[in-house]
Amino acid sequence: MALKTLATITSICLLSACNPSKTTKQSQAEDKAVMTTRSTEAPLWLEEVEGEQALTKVNAWNKRTLDKLTTDPRFTQYQQAALDIVNATDKIAYGSYRGDKVYNFWQDETQVRGLLRRTTLSEYAKTQPAWENLLDIDELAKTEGKNWVYKGSECLQSNYDRCMLSLSNGGKDAIEMREWDHQTKSFVKDGFTIPESRTGISWNNQNSINVATNWGDNSLTDSGYPYIVKSLQRGQALSEALTLYSGVKSDVGVFPFSLKYQDKQLSMLVRAITFYESEYFWLPENAAAPIRLAIPNTANVNGIFKGQLVLSLKQDWQPEGSDITYKSGSLVSFDMQKWLENQKITGLQLVYQPAERATLDGVSITANKVVISLLENVVNNIYVYDFVDGHWQHNKLALPDNGTMSVSSANQDSDIVFINQESFVSPDTLYQVDVSSADISAIKSIPARFDASNLVVEQFFASSSDGEKIPYFVIHKQDIQYDGSNPTLQYAYGGFEVSMKPSYSGILGKNWLEQGGVYVLANIRGGGEYGPAWHQAGLKTKRQIIFDDMIAVAEDIIAKKITSPQHLGTMGGSNGGLLMGVMYTQRPDLWNAVVCQVPLLDMLRFHKLLAGASWVGEYGSPDIAEERAFLEKISPLHNIDPNGNYPSILFVTSTKDDRVHPGHARKMAYMLDQYGHDFEYYENIDGGHSASANLKETAKRTALEYTFLSQKLMSKTN
Repeated sequence: MALKTLATITSICLLSACNPSKTTKQSQAEDKAVMTTRSTEAPLWLEEVEGEQALTKVNAWNKRTLDKLTTDPRFTQYQQAALDIVNATDKIAYGSYRGDKVYNFWQDETQVRGLLRRTTLSEYAKTQPAWENLLDIDELAKTEGKNWVYKGSECLQSNYDRCMLSLSNGGKDAIEMREWDHQTKSFVKDGFTIPESRTGISWNNQNSINVATNWGDNSLTDSGYPYIVKSLQRGQALSEALTLYSGVKSDVGVFPFSLKYQDKQLSMLVRAITFYESEYFWLPENAAAPIRLAIPNTANVNGIFKGQLVLSLKQDWQPEGSDITYKSGSLVSFDMQKWLENQKITGLQLVYQPAERATLDGVSITANKVVISLLENVVNNIYVYDFVDGHWQHNKLALPDNGTMSVSSANQDSDIVFINQESFVSPDTLYQVDVSSADISAIKSIPARFDASNLVVEQFFASSSDGEKIPYFVIHKQDIQYDGSNPTLQYAYGGFEVSMKPSYSGILGKNWLEQGGVYVLANIRGGGEYGPAWHQAGLKTKRQIIFDDMIAVAEDIIAKKITSPQHLGTMGGSNGGLLMGVMYTQRPDLWNAVVCQVPLLDMLRFHKLLAGASWVGEYGSPDIAEERAFLEKISPLHNIDPNGNYPSILFVTSTKDDRVHPGHARKMAYMLDQYGHDFEYYENIDGGHSASANLKETAKRTALEYTFLSQKLMSKTN
């Protein structure tokens, strides 16, 4: 379903083209008008993504860091271990079941950029399926002289052979879209083509699509996303497309999608006003204007099931004319046909209401069931719901109780779903489930990538500054000594309602746990572990509580003598990179090493860089006095003490990251350089927001990170 376009902009785990709308000189002039100029500021030429002066500085930092880390024998060991894991031929080939085929995108040592392929459902269940190769991205990149990274496809539901493929040059969020035919295994001659942009499309039929893209003439929002949706017919030039809807430049973005209803597709669009407030519209055929769906701006549309439009709520809602209040975090539904006829919401029903420490973790609609993943005290369970005789009923799916479960594939044409199960110490197992018959079979699994025989997983709760109990997991060898000497890595994210769940990482296991390291996953506020309220507790000027949670966990594991500041490191990326910057500046005494990945660090200019304007709903706006005052207090770039005693820090970013600007890491490194503080820096020239465009680059990046952590937290003899 095309709601994935909105999901792209609503997860900074955020991960449009790079669209600086102003020159450096213009930006400087504006900044002087709205803020007091500090005596020491990082130069804005560091924001010139591929500027010669900036890249000269980056290359010098890269060389210094690579010389220091790659000459450590552990780097070669960690890189080879990571390569063996990411390139393993016995990993699970995760598939999406569409039509009567299972589609898979495969990468390994020889298919570096990847291979799009498919097989039948019965063949997929075999240990060695016979695959039909569709598109070789490596060959395409070689032929066209581009560093193509495959970013998925949007297929016509009535004919899954016809798709719009998304290709990114170097891993950017900005994509080029081309029409592809799986049947002929070729791009469609004179087919639909959308140039590089942060594009969203939905199919009306085989000869018509709705498109949101860069139409030129200042048609992108301040966040760099499109806000104009047009209808494009086969054979038309983009300039001939008919405008269906136009938002405003201050929106985050506007995107088309479709809802399957009975035997047809309803054309819809979503206008993201802010990161957490959206309006949904129906686009009736031949109508003069779109019709707005009158639901709360914070609600999410999940789809239509047996005539019921299913919504997830992020705030309490008492519909007009009703005396019932539906609680935040609930799943509700109403009769879609009646709404289509008169645009009135009637007969609202409760599908699910969460308990105190539970939350919705995923909603999937199949042909005859609704599959709901719940997170209950940070443990997953899967439930199957049905709408029978005007009422919702459900039962729990009988899967083994073992860690994290997630629906990896589901669609509305079938009751076959794929469910993945994993834990910190148990490798992934993929189940094929018929949710109508409850027939469950384990069809794929991966062998252990590291020795977990002596590992223990424990869950503890730390008391934060306001008394809230913050859950965290600790994974360690059974025979560790509680003397504060254990090298420990604490990881967290803390934002955008993204839940951090137990997962199996071969690289973490091989290059950290197996080496004697302890791993801590902190479920701090800002995430979605306990529902919308857990996230909303740290929005905007309330964000310090998120940082307090992280500090509380660190202090708790130190108090338990699991580790000590000399042996404690921390890691986080994107929004978690901001968290790392704050931990570095607010509590440098807690850590001896910080790994700061693709970070936000300049919180007074984040809204002017790439997609940054879309995140003011999370962080607040530097253009609002009260919010700016708070942001200035937490902004890592603006809170470096020239005479401070700081831990070692490694910045990891990417030149091609067109979501979180590499200028954040560059400017922080520059200021540390000016003050003589110790830091390491690695900027991958490709890679996008993941900082890795392919598996080989992933292996190198992680090897650098674990080498750095080992140098700082482990003895040389380990």
